[in-house]
Amino acid sequence: MKFSSIRYAAPLSTSLISIFLIAGATNAAEVEQPYGANPTLPEPQRGLLPSMTVPEPAPWGDQKPTVPDGYSITAIATDLKVPRQTLVLPNGDILVAEGKGGGKAPKPRPKDYIAGIIMAKGTTSVESGDRLTLLRDSDGDGTYEDQTVFAENLNAPYGLALIDNDLFVANQDALVRFDYEEGQTQASGPPEVVTQLPSEINHHWTKALTASADGQFLYVGIGSNSNITERGMAAEVDRAEIWQIDAETGAHKPYATGLRNPTALTIQPDTDQLWTVVNERDELGPNLVPDYLTSVQEGGFYGWPYSYWGQNVDSRVRPQKPEKVESAISPDYSLGSHRAPLGVDFSMPTVGDEFAEGVFIGEHGSWNRANPVGYKVVFVPFSNGQPDGDPVDFVSGFLTEDSKTRGRPVGVTVAPDGAVIIADDLSNIVWRVTRDGANSPQEAPATSESGSASADNEPATSEDGSTTTEDEPAAAEDEPGTSS
Repeated sequence: MKFSSIRYAAPLSTSLISIFLIAGATNAAEVEQPYGANPTLPEPQRGLLPSMTVPEPAPWGDQKPTVPDGYSITAIATDLKVPRQTLVLPNGDILVAEGKGGGKAPKPRPKDYIAGIIMAKGTTSVESGDRLTLLRDSDGDGTYEDQTVFAENLNAPYGLALIDNDLFVANQDALVRFDYEEGQTQASGPPEVVTQLPSEINHHWTKALTASADGQFLYVGIGSNSNITERGMAAEVDRAEIWQIDAETGAHKPYATGLRNPTALTIQPDTDQLWTVVNERDELGPNLVPDYLTSVQEGGFYGWPYSYWGQNVDSRVRPQKPEKVESAISPDYSLGSHRAPLGVDFSMPTVGDEFAEGVFIGEHGSWNRANPVGYKVVFVPFSNGQPDGDPVDFVSGFLTEDSKTRGRPVGVTVAPDGAVIIADDLSNIVWRVTRDGANSPQEAPATSESGSASADNEPATSEDGSTTTEDEPAAAEDEPGTSS
């Protein structure tokens, strides 16, 4: 039987899949990638199949994720429909974007079909919510007893941002706007389309979102339509970019390019600098290519598809473009390979001394390693406005000792009261981490998560992807040929 006929024939037998997995397991030994600004990169490793593992889901039972001494974690919402990103509103309410998109990306290679079967084991069977849910702690005791649907019939909503009385939502196909009044629990009407977003094929469907500190612009992360242009460059028009969009008119332009899948965005307090986390390419071995955290330079080119981590040429890409490689910017900070960062937000002093200055990153966990990594929330310390030091585990315990996973972190939001809000799209839970003994005021200035910007120009914040559809089981950021 020809490999080209596999996806049209009966499903592959377990034994045949096992043969392919053994072939893929011949890659180099898996080692931890160095963190930081100057990681030592190994030589690329390629084989018939890449190393592939996605842990099977396991229930939490009476267990909870692990947090540092002096902190507690609570599930403030359960039984959601694929929570991805969250936004803390000015009165302390929390909006949750629920949904999963993609599903239009055909699998052109036999290995994609095989990988899809494997990766389907690590995704939720819950249908896409396509909605925003509002959580409210009416008495400020840390229990969010009110849970209401704020808006529904959306199209795989992901990124969230608030500018004054305008609530922006990045669906997988369009940036839309709702009127918002503080305290409301339901949208007053259908949203207005601000601008259409690239959505054909939508191999990477998630649309990250944050607002500039002055509220003039919105930034949207748009992932590539392939791992390294397997569908041709025509499929990559307006992809692998961050757009800058005028919040009033919807006029937009590429702000930065060559970012394979910018899954979360945030604005750095005090500097108003845009930062992102990026899921890099796959199938160069378990130790390549590092996913990364980086500041974003206007007009900057970050390498994809022609090179990675600056000027490291990807020989698989045709045609080569040395002039583009020469201009490629090296990212600020390596997170290690195949960790699939999908959430990022800057901390603040109310979180606590050890975690007061830096960023929290939700690592969803990827498929392109035999031994999975990620599946946790890490804290990257900053000094003088730049990353400084190795990541510190902040929320872990998602992976079990028997190689299963109870959850997969996505969006991370730091609330003004110092609570850290985490969306988990496998167990369909929103978690809240608080410092023991800390006050939890519910009325504080809004600057949180996916980017809220207030009229007095307070800094905005953060953002962040997975997917499953009935005809495409792999999560978008976990699809064959993708990282994350």
